[in-house]
Amino acid sequence: MGAPSEPAANPPPINDPGLIPPEINRLIGRAMHQYRMLADGDQVMIAVSGGIDSLVLCRLLDLWRRKAPIHYELLAVHLDMGFAGYRPRAELYGTWGPGQPPSGPLAGTSAAVQAQLEKLGLPYYIEETPFGPEAMEAEAAKNCCYHCSTRRRTRLFELAREKECNKLALGHHQEDIIETFLLNLLYGGNLSTMVPNQRLFDGRLRMIRPLALLDKTMIRRLGQLFAVEPVANPCPLTDNSKRHEMRNLLAAITGNDPRRRASIFAALGNVRTDYLL
Repeated sequence: MGAPSEPAANPPPINDPGLIPPEINRLIGRAMHQYRMLADGDQVMIAVSGGIDSLVLCRLLDLWRRKAPIHYELLAVHLDMGFAGYRPRAELYGTWGPGQPPSGPLAGTSAAVQAQLEKLGLPYYIEETPFGPEAMEAEAAKNCCYHCSTRRRTRLFELAREKECNKLALGHHQEDIIETFLLNLLYGGNLSTMVPNQRLFDGRLRMIRPLALLDKTMIRRLGQLFAVEPVANPCPLTDNSKRHEMRNLLAAITGNDPRRRASIFAALGNVRTDYLL
């Protein structure tokens, strides 16, 4: 996969943190301060899938440290899930519902993500893994998304330790947090979701989500301002996953009204335990 070309119509990426739209900047600042995400001397590893969320996060954290009163280091890490050249068996698709196998082998992500990270000017580490195809071919294929994401997360934890990083930054945003709540509610039987700052391994690592208060529209707006070029997700099950199902459910519940979505999000921090079983 070759390096993506810069569309001629795109404006140059902004390099001044002061040019981030004020309403978005306020939400980022609120998340950073309310959840105490960053501290002086932090070594921050950014998990980069190649999607718009993680690429925006890379650019945002790089710009943010130019004005922050603290110093922190960044390392972008990408795990290629191993789909390059993989041809899913047609019978696998019956396991997850509608969908057809691609006519040819799938693509990898390493080269395209590397090109994006070099354009952003961040230090990076890229590792190719077999996690995607192995999860799809396993006997527990019905839960392949869970197994694949678990192996990816485990490897990210290992790399954070190996690279001596004390923070792991993820690109999850408001809709992701609500979708996780719906997943846990409908498939896990519990009331829980992602948290913006999660303590792990007795405090040796913290998982932070600086985009937690932003919605997808804001992420896309930042993507345009930063001139990032998202890398397509090669996973053939992207549109058949439970998370995709929750995305459609959330759209149906809210009618895509951002006020209703914001109300659900606010409810996650306003739990009245006296009125639960």
